Amino acid sequence: MLMPYRRNTVASERFAERRRRENEAPKLRAQVPTLTSLKLLIEEQNGVGSTKHVRHVMIDSAPALFLVPCGDPRCADGEHDLTTTVLRALDTRKTSFQGDDDCTGSVGMGYCARVIHFNGTAEYRA
Repeated sequence: MLMPYRRNTVASERFAERRRRENEAPKLRAQVPTLTSLKLLIEEQNGVGSTKHVRHVMIDSAPALFLVPCGDPRCADGEHDLTTTVLRALDTRKTSFQGDDDCTGSVGMGYCARVIHFNGTAEYRA
């Protein structure tokens, strides 16, 4: 009988935990009722290179929780929690904002060296 890969099990458990936290979080629409659009440009740096992606937030269904998993498959328990920075910017109706976050996980016996930089753009109802 084949055993499932440990890495897939750990990744599945992390995904399930992140999903549970998102489901328990208040909805973004309730936290920032005048918000009409939100986009996050996320760049993850690993010391050698970087990857970029854009996250378009679905305002009506999104939780008021902004978690980005670490992009290093070897990282244990790594994620970037952007929630405080993003909600602070949205609460003050900023139309553009930025921030940085170090990974909270570990690779082997050391800390994960991944860092993300993000730029947010938001629009609001009058």
